[in-house]
Amino acid sequence: NAILAVGLNLLMGYAGQISLGHAAFFGMGAYASAVLTTRYAWPSLLALTVGMIVAGIIAWLLARPILRLRGHYLAMATLGFGVIVHVLMVQATSWTGGPDGLNGIPPLNLLGWSVDSDLRWYAVIMAALLLAIGLSLNLVDSRIGRALRAVRGSEFAAQMLGIDTGRAKTQVFVVSALFAAFAGSLFAHQQSFVSPDSFNLTVSVELVTMVVLGGLGSVVGA
Repeated sequence: NAILAVGLNLLMGYAGQISLGHAAFFGMGAYASAVLTTRYAWPSLLALTVGMIVAGIIAWLLARPILRLRGHYLAMATLGFGVIVHVLMVQATSWTGGPDGLNGIPPLNLLGWSVDSDLRWYAVIMAALLLAIGLSLNLVDSRIGRALRAVRGSEFAAQMLGIDTGRAKTQVFVVSALFAAFAGSLFAHQQSFVSPDSFNLTVSVELVTMVVLGGLGSVVGA
């Protein structure tokens, strides 16, 4: 949840763009790992990587048209995207197992080291969270981060200063989706089970609530 919130905070807290469909990218990472490891016996790290790539490509394709919208229109568009992905998870039974989900997902394997106990999972997820925080802080302090803050303050003023606001918003949307897919893959391997209920609208709303309660524009708060 903290990894998800850190990623979503980049989009909401720094770029000022709302997303009510972020659980869709969370689910993409989870189902990529679940399907590829259980049905095709792929290595867990490779499945995790493919899940992030797929989520990143879909986010990039979606970003340009959807981020032209603002305010409630953007919220409704991202909500619709999340609902569509959730319906696909439920209906594509031959791939996802439908409402019953997929079980028997193998533990995460890191170069021969199997993450198969609570203590090991705690260490892996803590390391992943620290990595996410470090990447987020570096991004915020970079030129891209300053551009995002300018977009949040006034998109028109940012454009007048020569900032390509469309490109900046697309970049942060993709990065945020990558964080979510990464967390989804970890979730699938840690739980050994995934179902569509773990990636529905309620989860997206919970993520937005986490970011808001932590403080918009605060990585540590997220």
